[in-house]
Amino acid sequence: MNRVRHFTFRQAAPGFIAILALTGAVTVAARAQGQNPSSASNPFWGSVTEQPAIGTVLKLSLDDAVRRGLTNNLGLKEAESAELSLHGEKNEVIQVFAPTITLNGNTGYYMHDLAALGFGPKTIGEFSSLFPGGKTPANLSLITRDDLTVGQVQLTQVLFSAPAIAAFKAAGAAERSAYFGKMTARGEVVQQVATAYLRAIADESQVENEKALVAQAQLFEDHAHEAHVAGTVANLDELRAQVQLQSQQQALIAAENQQAKDLILLKREIGVDPAQVIALADPAPYSELAAQTLEEARALAYKSRQDYQNQQNQAVVYKALYGSARAERLPTLSFYSYYQTSTVNGAGTHGNFLALGQLSIPIFREGKIRGDEDSARAHMEAANAALYDLRDHIDEQVRAALLDVNANAKLVDVARSNVDLANRALSDETDRVNAGVDDNLPLVTAQATLASAQNNLVESLYQYNVSKLALARASGVLEQQYKVYLGQ
Repeated sequence: MNRVRHFTFRQAAPGFIAILALTGAVTVAARAQGQNPSSASNPFWGSVTEQPAIGTVLKLSLDDAVRRGLTNNLGLKEAESAELSLHGEKNEVIQVFAPTITLNGNTGYYMHDLAALGFGPKTIGEFSSLFPGGKTPANLSLITRDDLTVGQVQLTQVLFSAPAIAAFKAAGAAERSAYFGKMTARGEVVQQVATAYLRAIADESQVENEKALVAQAQLFEDHAHEAHVAGTVANLDELRAQVQLQSQQQALIAAENQQAKDLILLKREIGVDPAQVIALADPAPYSELAAQTLEEARALAYKSRQDYQNQQNQAVVYKALYGSARAERLPTLSFYSYYQTSTVNGAGTHGNFLALGQLSIPIFREGKIRGDEDSARAHMEAANAALYDLRDHIDEQVRAALLDVNANAKLVDVARSNVDLANRALSDETDRVNAGVDDNLPLVTAQATLASAQNNLVESLYQYNVSKLALARASGVLEQQYKVYLGQ
């Protein structure tokens, strides 16, 4: 994840530091799921739960889960808030060039001490010739009182500012970066939710396998007990059957517990009340993925990856800010005007007007300008380096995802074959025990082998589907094509 970088360009635009902070904030990095997922460490493991649990069972398909995740997931809501904040910051930058018009008005009763203002008796006496009779009135008070009402309209506008122009370009790139950050977050939600859903399906398959093995072990235990009572087998055979039955019961309890915990995680990610009972509507998907060459997957990734486009726009942001720092040497042209009316003691209205053009040229600021320029150039080069690194990282992810898909497809084939062989071995050994050729020790071993083979098959199918999701994510098309990659 890119670090948040801060600049201060006072000539550029008010509030622009927040743009840079949020630009870094919208960069979304995938986080690996830990043993105790918590939204405190990863917002994509949390959500906003808006509806309480209902009494009926909620049937949930993969599409439903993804849709709910895209609506309620906490990580996505944070990315959407960051995009909205960037949009607001861009509007602030636009306001720099837009005319600012303000209307002021006030009215009041005023008292003025002429002596305090420098108009004492001596000074006023110098103007005695202006009074009737050429003399200052004896009763002339140095305290004046008047009612004053003032109305004023002001207009201010920046006509040219090179740093502000550069800041505007940076704001546009930052807003686009926030959009792609949000789209990256959507891909993260789809991957997290789909993975959790597939994990829950795998748990469900695991529970069903364990239930079947418990029923089978119960049948063998009953058979061993009856044979022992009849005196045809030793007590050891019955004890072995009992141990095998209890081992399968323990495995079933552990599988059901894991299923319940994984369902809680799924509900947390999509905003379903933890107390809500859900039933998964989709079976475990399995289909062969159409062959993809490395060149095809890599070209698709460079075209579609939202995080890559996000990083490209961040590079544009820092390039524009570097231009803003260099432009601090250029003059700034602005315009200011106002029209004001004043009424004193109700004696008519007097208007006055001002139109002022201002040209500001920075002088003796080279140290600060060079400092800003060096700092901006350093961040620009860091952003470009991060972009080049991300391009190589995408290549690495695509290569690794293709390898995982191919390897897991082969593991599924091997796991299926192992289950078939284990079933045949268990069937043959059952016949041998029933025929009295063997005791039940090889039979217990065959049961354990079948249980292990079925567990490996469930896990292989899960890993194969997860690797296909990872390939779709690495290619940048997960949200649009996750069902295609899963074969649903």
